[in-house]
Amino acid sequence: MKRTPADTPTDTETADDRGGRVPRGTGLHEEAKARTDRRTRVTVLVALGANLLIAVAKTIGGLLAASPALLSEAAHSVADGMNEVFLLAALRRSRRPADRRHPFGYGKERFFWSLLAAVGIFVMGGCFSFYQAVHALTTGAEESYDGYVAGLAVLGVALLTEGASLLRALHQVRVQGGGAGGGLRDPALRTVVAEDGTAVLGVTLAIAGMALHLVTGQVIWEASASFAIGALLVYVAYWLGRDAREQLIGVAAGPEPSRRIRALLAAQPEIDSVEALLTMRLGLDSTLVAARVDLVPGLDSEDVEQVAVRIKRSITHVVPEADQIFLDVTEKAERGGRGVQAEKAEKAEKSPAATGERGGT
Repeated sequence: MKRTPADTPTDTETADDRGGRVPRGTGLHEEAKARTDRRTRVTVLVALGANLLIAVAKTIGGLLAASPALLSEAAHSVADGMNEVFLLAALRRSRRPADRRHPFGYGKERFFWSLLAAVGIFVMGGCFSFYQAVHALTTGAEESYDGYVAGLAVLGVALLTEGASLLRALHQVRVQGGGAGGGLRDPALRTVVAEDGTAVLGVTLAIAGMALHLVTGQVIWEASASFAIGALLVYVAYWLGRDAREQLIGVAAGPEPSRRIRALLAAQPEIDSVEALLTMRLGLDSTLVAARVDLVPGLDSEDVEQVAVRIKRSITHVVPEADQIFLDVTEKAERGGRGVQAEKAEKAEKSPAATGERGGT
């Protein structure tokens, strides 16, 4: 069958429900994204302010008490504060419009800065906590409990502050839909929730370690708390980094959007078969869709053009984040004596990008 280029909106336009074109970046969808970004920015700023104040208090208390657990928590708060700066950069840079150098936009900036935040948690938080634990066990200095009461008071205030920041982040998650398919799709918000949740648990471990050290006189309790805090931070860093890596490499849209798009294509009377369907997330609210389809015989160039425009508009309606759509009119793969192109199409259809499954570990 003859290949015919499909009519697509320009880089700055998109099709509306009446088949016309309107400038991309306008409308209720863009306004909703802007409001969500503003709420996320406020959540990140709240977490940043809390972490900076707590980091100063923990550092002073940790030095006065010479407490490894409290110093580990101070490093944790410093790492969180630096990560919030990364997330603010992600929010600002990811919404830049597409240009000639980056025709698909800058949506993956969020995943890049989230990866840097994960590295910061691992290096500044996890590794320093392990160092404090080893130092506490191997030092031969005489133990002193001066300042421990003040240190515990600092941790109590930190627990309340971190808890308030966590509640703010969880509230926004609920407002944006909740769960992995809702508010937690945003890597910036997901990172804040992970940091605040880890901070609450880390402060609890530090309080327990310091209290047991005071009661028993055994530094092993504080060293164990530092080890536990370090292990917790390393795990959170691995979890956040793994997700950011998958997004940067190019992960497919979820199984449900892929299923809806395939069902829509298969239901079109002009499409004889769907040879391959590939999707990839380009950002928080941007998805690329590429489909190889075989059309029924008898369609002329004008029919193909009208069909392509209608199908793209329908895909955008059922999956609003699908803003980059490409249709490739191709020959149907024969069952016997298939050529190289047919084999490539079959491999592509079985790939994670086509099925919507997540690859990697």
